[in-house]
Amino acid sequence: MNIKQEILDILISASEDLNTEKLSVVFSNRPELCDYQSNFAMLISKELGEKPIEIAEKIIKNIQKNQKKAQKFQFSAVLPGFINIKICDNALSEFCNDLIHDENLGIEKVAKPRKVFFDYGGANVAKELHVGHLRSPIVGEALKRLHYIMGDVVYSDMHLGDFGLQMGLTVLQLKIDGYLDKFFEKNADVSKISLDNVTLDTLNDEYPKASKRKDIDEDFKKQADEYTLFIQQKIEPYYTIYKKIRDLSVEEIIKNYNLLNCGFDFCYGESDASPFIDKTVQIFLDKKLAHESDGALVVDVAREGEHIPIPKKSEDEPQRYKNPMPPAILKKYNGGDLYATTDIATIMMRNKDFSPDEIIYVTDNRQSLHFEQVFRCSKLAGISPEKQKLTHVPFGTMNGKDGRPFKTRSGGVVRLKEVVGMLIQSAEKKLSDNGIVGDKELARRIGVGAMKFGDLSNSVAKDYCFDIDKFLAFDGKTGPYIQYTIARINSILSKVDFKYGDVIIEENEERDIVINILKLNSAYQISYDNYSLNSLCLATFDLASAFSTLYNNHKIITEKNIKKRDSLLGLCVIVKKCLEKALWTLGIDSVDKM
Repeated sequence: MNIKQEILDILISASEDLNTEKLSVVFSNRPELCDYQSNFAMLISKELGEKPIEIAEKIIKNIQKNQKKAQKFQFSAVLPGFINIKICDNALSEFCNDLIHDENLGIEKVAKPRKVFFDYGGANVAKELHVGHLRSPIVGEALKRLHYIMGDVVYSDMHLGDFGLQMGLTVLQLKIDGYLDKFFEKNADVSKISLDNVTLDTLNDEYPKASKRKDIDEDFKKQADEYTLFIQQKIEPYYTIYKKIRDLSVEEIIKNYNLLNCGFDFCYGESDASPFIDKTVQIFLDKKLAHESDGALVVDVAREGEHIPIPKKSEDEPQRYKNPMPPAILKKYNGGDLYATTDIATIMMRNKDFSPDEIIYVTDNRQSLHFEQVFRCSKLAGISPEKQKLTHVPFGTMNGKDGRPFKTRSGGVVRLKEVVGMLIQSAEKKLSDNGIVGDKELARRIGVGAMKFGDLSNSVAKDYCFDIDKFLAFDGKTGPYIQYTIARINSILSKVDFKYGDVIIEENEERDIVINILKLNSAYQISYDNYSLNSLCLATFDLASAFSTLYNNHKIITEKNIKKRDSLLGLCVIVKKCLEKALWTLGIDSVDKM
């Protein structure tokens, strides 16, 4: 039962002599007056030369001629020309009784499901995951689940950074520090040599050391470039060393992402696109799209008259522009591949294997220029078909309470494991205050859920403040508040033995719950269209809040009227299912107790 569509159909039927292209229905921002509202009469009044209120009243009269259609709703015309719609209790009751048996809980799926490939995670091999790696898996996982709920076929790839300069830097530093001596012995069989002397802690020390050195030592940087090229060309022993480091890193990366409830269909990396690189480059050469510049192979992607706006320091400052968009570099001066090359080749690989209708990349907003270049190159060369949509979802920075990027007290980068550890520790303290001690998994679910809800409640593109105390509050617009509402319903249902009775909507608190379910279902489409989960988070909180009002005003279990009690219990089940589905979509675990 699609209530909004039923209302639209009635209005369209009653406006059959008018152009109904502009006819739409939205939730009312005055819920005390009505549930839905349409400003259609005001939009077409000028072209008809009539007053909006007169048009609205004519439409209402046409509706009233068909009592059968109108019996579920109350339509009224109000100045200056709005059409107000209130849903009758019997229609809300019918909606609930349909919903309780609907697997998708009334969420309308897309009319034309598509195949969508998600690229998020983006961890770099040989580098430990840190706070900067949090938003990509959190946002990407939620968007993937949202598209699945909406009916799309989805795939996800962690897409590791495993073939770039960081690998050359790491291998070079390990060699200098004596970790790789056996690999470089004369006649060494590299396939039989283990890398047991290199641990994750070793990599955590070696890569930062190499990264700092490259900025002050040109010879070191040049040698690291050569090592990177050796790895990309699969020259031994560099390639075998690289593979062993990759395996060690990937195992730990997957563990970290699992802590965040983030799973991937594929664990591909830049290296997997390597077999497609030569073919990719050749397409650009054959189509005369690439040319040499200072020894590098580049593709011009700037469009005529196009300039890049420079962000203003203040609103009063006049808008200034950079030079036209710089060319994309396919090959470095030494023949090495760059991120653009591997990303374009990866699009070719994905199209060969999956032919997705859309590829969605979820990364830091600082990579916006990079992806714009990659997308333009892919379209210019025909590597991405004309109808295929390439989408970059850029996210802002996770900042501390001081408004600056979140760091340790000493100013260092906070490791991802440390962030999760802080969340678990804080959640354990909250639980101990409620008499629950020693349940670390419950603390993880609550702590991680708190962080994810705090992140996703904001528009993806904006920076947000990481505030553990605020995120973990058991009241307010937080993940734990939603989880607590579900736990409260579980407690109610565990104390009774009942069969589903008909849900009968009679009171304002019950109406408010059902209207908020309708708004929640609408929020799935809004979030889907906007590539941002903040609308879904807000609607989920509103539903939980509406249930709390009902809970506080009614003694559900001890209700003497059995028919009324079973109706309320049925409503509890519906709310629980809707909240659980919303949390699952956000990548957040529900909990049985708190």
